[in-house]
Parts: sequence; structure tokens; C-alpha cells
Amino acid sequence: MSIEARRVFRLSLTVALALAIAYAMASPLPHLAPIFAWLLTMEPKKPLGLKGLLVLVAVTALTTGTGLLIIPLLSDYPATAILVVLVALFFSTYISVSLGQVTVGMLLTIGITLISAVGSVSFVAATAVIDALVVAIVISTLCQWLVYPLFPEDAGSLEPPAEKVGNEQALWISLRTTLIVIPVYLVCLTNPMMYTALILKSVSLGQQSTVVDTRAAAKVLLGSTLMGGVLAILFWFALKLNVSLWMFFLWMLLVGIGVAAKIYGLRATKYSVDFWSTALVTMLILLGPAVADSANGKDVYQAFSVRMSLLVAVALYASVTVFALDQLRNRLRKTSARLEARSATTAG
Repeated sequence: MSIEARRVFRLSLTVALALAIAYAMASPLPHLAPIFAWLLTMEPKKPLGLKGLLVLVAVTALTTGTGLLIIPLLSDYPATAILVVLVALFFSTYISVSLGQVTVGMLLTIGITLISAVGSVSFVAATAVIDALVVAIVISTLCQWLVYPLFPEDAGSLEPPAEKVGNEQALWISLRTTLIVIPVYLVCLTNPMMYTALILKSVSLGQQSTVVDTRAAAKVLLGSTLMGGVLAILFWFALKLNVSLWMFFLWMLLVGIGVAAKIYGLRATKYSVDFWSTALVTMLILLGPAVADSANGKDVYQAFSVRMSLLVAVALYASVTVFALDQLRNRLRKTSARLEARSATTAG
């Protein structure tokens, strides 16, 4: 089996297994387990050892726990709390982009936004979400341990680390991401329990807005959201043919294989890796609450349409923000270049 095929089956089987275990255990927010399994397994590398897992759990607890510190500020000093969130969002994105610590930056962003928003309603609920994140990461890593020996990497086949973004570009991307996430965060503060999926999506968009090219960013932010909605609808109706955990696992495996094949180049596609990764994460963000609504006897289709509309609105806002900020940046650069040229001419 080629190394690309092994990566496809390793990624898809890890995600499907994480989904099955999380729902079988009835863990809190079970759709987080396949999301983290996808994000942690996409990069072709060996899974963490026991020591690495313990460190990751500690990092998860510490980074997401930062949101708990913002909760008292939100209730007593809301303006100060928003300023703290602004600075923290900028810092967490800078960690991801400039220092290459994507996982740490993502967890810190989740803590700042999701945990603090949920905690504004209930401190107990916020700690429960942290517990759910820790459980999801543990399940994801355990699934990696089970699957990796079946589809290992070749010796020396690991891809070189991605090049770090320059400091100026990292600062600009951090500003752009902060402006994308903060309005969504403010909206979610009005009803955090209802907008949990919206918060997760805004975090996902914030991470994916690191795409430098404006047109590529628009495709990732808006196009992948629409594709994720289409995948979620197809997945839902396929699952209705035979509602069982076994079929849930098999359909997740099939969808994972299809998307992973595009990511690792086994199937031709005109879209980027970020596009397909964001699409699958969006699908899981939509499916998780839909399954919960079905189990609780709620109107699944009405809730899905509301969530999908909100996600598209957020993605559209993110795309417009990226375009407007990049246009502003280009104008500032041209103006600066003209002033420098005039200054040089005058000096000559």
C-alpha cells in the first residue's frame, strides 16, 4: 500500500473510531472527539506517547482554563473583559502562525471564546466543556495508538515542518483573525448555549484565516462552509436509512476516506487541503448538535437550518473582512511606497 493510501486509511479510521467510542461512552459533547481526531491526525507523524498525552492534557486544561479567569470580568467589568479577549485572541493566533504552535493556539482560542462565553451563563457548564475537551483529546490519542500500527509511516517519509510566517505577516494575520472572531463572540454572549456551534465555527474560521492569498481565503472560509453543510445533509439522510452506532461509524469512515483521499492527493481536486479540512470539521460541527436534537425529540430540520444559516453568515462576514482588510493593507503599502519615492526624489 502506498504511503498516501496508508495516510488516508489512518486518518479516516482514527476519526471514525473516535466518533464511535465517544458516542458509545455517551461522553459530553461527543462530536468533539472526531473533530480533534481529525485535527491531530492530519499531519503525518507518529502519535504522542503516554508522556506526550499527559503533557497535552495538561496544556489543554491550562489553555482552556484561561476562559474561567475571564468569567468574573464578564459579569463585573464587561468592557475590560472584551479588551482582554481581544488581546488574548491576537496573542493565541500569533502563537499559531509565527511560532508554529497550532494546537496550543487553537486550544487557547477555544478557552478564551467558548469557555468564557459558556461560563457567563454557568460556571459548572464551563468546567463541563473543559472536561469534554480533555476527554475528546484522550479518546483521539487512544484511537491513534490503535490505528497507527496498522498504517504506519515509512522511515524517513515524514514531511518537513511547514515554513514559519514572517513576523510582519504573522502580526497582520493575527489582527485579521481577531477581527473575524470577536464580533461572533459578542453575538454568542447573548445566548452561549444556543450558539455553541457558532463559537466552534468561528474558532475554525479564525484558524483557517491564516491563508495569505485573499481569493484562497475566500474559498476556504465561505466555500468550505457550504461544502460542509452539503456533506452534513448527505450524511444525515444516509444515516436515517439505518440508525445505529455501527452505521454511524461506517458512514463516518466512508466520508473520511473520501475527504482524506483529496487531502493526500489520491483523488484530484482543485481545492486546497484547508478547504477540505474545514469542510469536514464544519460537517461534524453540524452533525453533533443534530444528533443531540434528535435524541431529545427536537425539530432537527429547523435547528439545522438555523445553524447552517448562522454558519454561512459568519463565513460570509469572515470572507468580506479578509478582503476589505487586505485591500486596505495594499492601499497603505502603495501610499507608503509613493511617499518614499517622493522623499527620495526630493532628497536627490
